[in-house]
Amino acid sequence: MVKTPWYRLRYDNERGKGDHKHLGDLEVPYGFVSIERLMAGFIADVERLGG
Repeated sequence: MVKTPWYRLRYDNERGKGDHKHLGDLEVPYGFVSIERLMAGFIADVERLGG
């Protein structure tokens, strides 16, 4: 059985995987540049997802 995550969006820096984000079941690489850009990208993703 595939377990659906309870989150819709999550940014992650897992050892061995590096910076990436989770969009539901999808895992996408994320190139960290700065806290400011991270926050802007997070807010844009939240708005895009209807939050």
